[in-house]
Amino acid sequence: MKQHLGYKRATALIAALLIILCAVSLLWILYPEGRNHPGQYAADIFQNGTLIMSIPLTEDNASESFLVEGENGCVNEISIRSGSIGVISADCPDQLCVRQGFIRDSRLPVVCLPNRLVIQLRPLSDTAGDNALPDAVAY
Repeated sequence: MKQHLGYKRATALIAALLIILCAVSLLWILYPEGRNHPGQYAADIFQNGTLIMSIPLTEDNASESFLVEGENGCVNEISIRSGSIGVISADCPDQLCVRQGFIRDSRLPVVCLPNRLVIQLRPLSDTAGDNALPDAVAY
């Protein structure tokens, strides 16, 4: 009987440690502000897998918009606001890139698949070399 209680305690201890480890890992992924300096990003804009523009994003950025034209006359209008960037209009049929809104950190890029546009944020301390290139491009 005592041996059975020892297994229950060990199982409960291991389960508690795994739950704590999962919670800490989830917080580490969802809240990267402690690791990176918030607002210290550069936006790399890719068209067809080629870097066409890199813009530093700071809290001091004035609101500005510009157009990115791609193949077959596709057009995306990109807007920069204080510390964030997003697509405000596109001629793609699904408008998912517009509905994604503005991004402020590097967790999730803005992607417009029909127009082959990717906006990816990277910390300003990174160089625009190998870190600016996407891992893979799907067509």
